[in-house]
Amino acid sequence: AALYVLKAGGITDVEVVPTEGMLTDHYDPRNKRLALSQKNYHGDSIAALGVAAHEAGHALQDKQGYSMMRLREGLVPLSMGASQMLPFVIFGGSFFHITGLIYLGVAVYAILTVFQLVTLPVEFDASNRAKVELVNLGILGGDEMRGVNATLNAAALTYVAAFIASLGNLLYMLA
Repeated sequence: AALYVLKAGGITDVEVVPTEGMLTDHYDPRNKRLALSQKNYHGDSIAALGVAAHEAGHALQDKQGYSMMRLREGLVPLSMGASQMLPFVIFGGSFFHITGLIYLGVAVYAILTVFQLVTLPVEFDASNRAKVELVNLGILGGDEMRGVNATLNAAALTYVAAFIASLGNLLYMLA
């Protein structure tokens, strides 16, 4: 499914590879690599097809220069650094009552919350692209799309939950 979506989008420079683990499916725009967990790479379930097409949707975003994906890519190094700092900042600020670290903790949570917010349209757009392509390419029909919709909608809700949790933590820290 991923290869068909890539081909239909005129993308020939993205490698599709299997990867170890569960929930490890991702598209790497820097290396032009679409990695699918073993279960989705070798699977033929409706869920596997949906996930594969979703990840290919990210490659379509990359090719088309989707602005929210570019913004998210720009925030990745900042959010990675922030998430690595967070335990030390929170612990140090709370345990030692260092006001500067507490303020830094709030700033770190703000960065992570913005990253989660920017992730939402990127993920929803990739799923929408996947759904359209699966039907347009004749890979799945209307009845089968119910399963894809359920799978991709459930995955999208995990991103919504992550944003809400991050926002809740930020608001808690601000209070």
